[in-house]
Amino acid sequence: MNKIITYLHNYPFFTKIFHTLNYCLKNELKDCQTVLDLGCGPDSPLKYCKNIKYSVGVEGFEPYLEKSKSNNIHSEYISKNIMELDFPENSFDAVIMIEVLEHLPENVGYEIVKKMEKWAKKKIIISSPNGFINQKEVDNNPLQKHLSGWDYKKMEKLGFKCYGLAGFKFLRQEVQNDTMSNNLLTSIRFKPKAFWFIIATLSQIFTYHFSGLAFELFSVKKLKK
Repeated sequence: MNKIITYLHNYPFFTKIFHTLNYCLKNELKDCQTVLDLGCGPDSPLKYCKNIKYSVGVEGFEPYLEKSKSNNIHSEYISKNIMELDFPENSFDAVIMIEVLEHLPENVGYEIVKKMEKWAKKKIIISSPNGFINQKEVDNNPLQKHLSGWDYKKMEKLGFKCYGLAGFKFLRQEVQNDTMSNNLLTSIRFKPKAFWFIIATLSQIFTYHFSGLAFELFSVKKLKK
């Protein structure tokens, strides 16, 4: 079942109708050629953005970095905690942070967003849970623990346009796994999970436009420079 769901989740027609993370990222980066991927992890969705000519993946957890390197996702890699980074102004067309902001203390998160605005020419993109969702350490990676929450109101105050992802928030919960997984059913709250995943997916058509009701946020800030 998971193989079928994963296939459909990446099928172009499906992604366009239900606005998956991969679709939203490709759509927002279609006018960009250089990207900085902060906290790129082992399997960044940036790999689906074939128009990107140069990308830098930053990752502080060495096993994730090595896996990403083996998949040849980025042009260049930096093994460093993102809080220790610095780049010249306007170094990249876009700076993205996919499922990373919630792993930072709130005050550090605000600092990183300011730095992203400095480093990017055109836009910054952040995906995160809509508000605080508890998550324990997984993969023996202390960086995986959630330390802050960022709901749509907070992101809008920072100047982002927010889109909802993953359907209604009440249909999902903290992932219980001890390792990262590509199983899209793991965060579904109710059983049978396959059925409720379908319901969550159908609700995505609605929550994409009403981000306050969504489980995840896809937040975009276009820069005027």
